[in-house]
Amino acid sequence: MRSEYQVAVIGAGPGGYSAAFLAAGQGLSTVLIDPESAPGGVCLHRGCIPSKALLHAARVITESREAGRMGIHFPAPTIDLERLRAWKTEIVTRLTTGLAQQCQLRGVTLVRGRASLLDPNHLRIEHPPSEPIQIRAGHIILATGSRPATLPDVDASLAGVMDSTTALSLEKIPASLLVVGAGNIGLELGTVYAALGAQVHVVEAGTGILPGTDRDLVRPLAARLGKTLASLTMNARLERVESISEGVRVTLTDGSGNRIVHDVEQMLIATGRTPASDIPGLERTRVTRDGRGAIQVDGSLRTAEPTILAIGDVTGGPMLAHRASAQARVAIATLCGAPPPERLPILPGVTYTDPEVAWAGLTETVAREQGIPVRAVRFPWAASGRAHTLERTEGVTKWILEPDSGRILGVGITGPGAGELIAEGILAMEHGLTIDRIAHCVHPHPTLSETMMEAAEIFSGSSIHFHAPRRDPRGAPPHR
Repeated sequence: MRSEYQVAVIGAGPGGYSAAFLAAGQGLSTVLIDPESAPGGVCLHRGCIPSKALLHAARVITESREAGRMGIHFPAPTIDLERLRAWKTEIVTRLTTGLAQQCQLRGVTLVRGRASLLDPNHLRIEHPPSEPIQIRAGHIILATGSRPATLPDVDASLAGVMDSTTALSLEKIPASLLVVGAGNIGLELGTVYAALGAQVHVVEAGTGILPGTDRDLVRPLAARLGKTLASLTMNARLERVESISEGVRVTLTDGSGNRIVHDVEQMLIATGRTPASDIPGLERTRVTRDGRGAIQVDGSLRTAEPTILAIGDVTGGPMLAHRASAQARVAIATLCGAPPPERLPILPGVTYTDPEVAWAGLTETVAREQGIPVRAVRFPWAASGRAHTLERTEGVTKWILEPDSGRILGVGITGPGAGELIAEGILAMEHGLTIDRIAHCVHPHPTLSETMMEAAEIFSGSSIHFHAPRRDPRGAPPHR
């Protein structure tokens, strides 16, 4: 190790390692510090990647059960839990090993240890069993991520109470599981455990699942969850959580004031995440945090301390790996003298349940709240040939448009592979396209991508497979 670097990055998640790689690519001497044995952060070790691996396994189980509709019958699956855990770990290991190799190839010094700030330019790194080391950095980038949120009235140390990290370790398949929170984390993990054979109950304090997401996108998922979950309770208020011999007793009231008691083997708290901003020595700098603990930054991702920047979950906002990576680009551009970006990139959101729900740009919910006039055009997957061959006709694809110009303001998709399909909508919005440009693009048949084109054609009333009255005063799009 050197004693001085131009850039020190604390945290090796998607934001941190992206920042380190980009900084090294600019010729800046860079050190990347993280307590894990390999880079990747929460996303790779205990979040995005292991959860998606388990969701894929859950989908395989579900498809085997549903194949009977096609005349293909499988015996009931046998779950080798030890092998399933090992398979998940193998995926994580392959990816973390690759990132460590990338550090070597790019000339990034990777240090396993816990960093504390001595002042705005100096760090102390504890990495037992070796002696602590001190380094100086011209600039420091804080990318320490987030941790699972807790419930103030629930003792997280109770036997049978899990957070998302514990749930992903998949220590066992409980006979029954109660999930608190019907957001991305709760529904994804609930889907996994239900497919593996647990009786899953989901409770949510809000009025519906995936709060903030347009209800037409949520409905197909809610309908499917109604068949796979043991129960789904909205407007739920936890009254008491206590240990019992069988696991956990959870007492709650629903929106009608009814008292509900669940005796379950395990309980999962999935109420979101909070910024991991309790960085030792932060008080020795001018870095400030808001009421939720998020580090405050400006448009260039600088903190109130000129030598310190912050990116990713630790800055609050949407806690998404792709947002952290995008912010890493802005942070390194800042260090290289670039001005703040003129506008923020469009960030997609995806819930990787079955079906997936994906959205980007303006939603109908926000447009209604802010009084923004929009027109939404929807193509139901019941009119998609490809959806029928997949036996997945519950999906929907929609565009949110300026009523007169047809300029694309938002996109939403529900259905298998929605997270893959959403990229076309993001590209269209980033380039300011109008909906007729999507309608003009020939999409391969039969594919689910056609639903993007056919939803676009509804704007002019020219959809082939779904009849809708023409409302575009400009008439039909030009011939292809």
